[in-house]
Amino acid sequence: MTTHERRQSLLELLRQTPGLRVPALAAALGVSEGTIRNDLDALEAEGRLTRVRGGAVLLEGRLPGGLSFSERHRRHVPEKEAIARAAVALVQDGDSILLDASSTVYYFGLALREHQNLRVVTNGLDVARLLAKNPSNTVLLVGGILDPDGSSLTGLLGEQVLRDLRPAKAFVSASGFSLERGLTEVNLQEAQLKRKALESAQQVFALLDSSKLGHEDLTCFARPAQITRLFTDAGISPEWQARLQQAGIPFTICGSNSHLD
Repeated sequence: MTTHERRQSLLELLRQTPGLRVPALAAALGVSEGTIRNDLDALEAEGRLTRVRGGAVLLEGRLPGGLSFSERHRRHVPEKEAIARAAVALVQDGDSILLDASSTVYYFGLALREHQNLRVVTNGLDVARLLAKNPSNTVLLVGGILDPDGSSLTGLLGEQVLRDLRPAKAFVSASGFSLERGLTEVNLQEAQLKRKALESAQQVFALLDSSKLGHEDLTCFARPAQITRLFTDAGISPEWQARLQQAGIPFTICGSNSHLD
């Protein structure tokens, strides 16, 4: 079991049986108590739980599929805004674009408000409402099951609609990215819909703040080779810049002095 898999199992144990203490968690996962404490500290740093004496509790309002949209919306705001300002240059009036339901892409939607005659396909209710306020836009909301958060729709109905569409450009985020697995998501249904959506897109642009580089979540929805260009912020390390260059993935570092590689 990898570190990532163990920590996901740890979160699931805490969801199923709140109040489990370190010795019980260690026994359930077959590792030392020290390893469990290190995992809990790391998960607390990621905002996934709160450490308490003898164990940990999941954050209030946390959904089984990850942090709620409102929680994600408040994280890494300057980085997301910088990424949105840089990536919006790729969109021209009249373009057909596909947007996911992520908080990063919502900030991208804010940067699109002055564009005209866009044809937008999305499963994100918030970005759909935002861009539909411009009467020149046509916004197609991909149907499906409403998630508990109330921010997105997923499921087979959405996949059926996507089979008949071919948007020119897709703008998506993810909860993690690695060179081994590509773009990953914590929510399985969201990942399945994104995977189907990206099959129909001519170009795929990944909008990822630098905290997501090197982090892997439950399931992959896009391989590194599918990414046309990756947009990240100035917090990217020199090591990650070199790794992306070696992998042949074009990227843009977004900030006051954005530049391309």
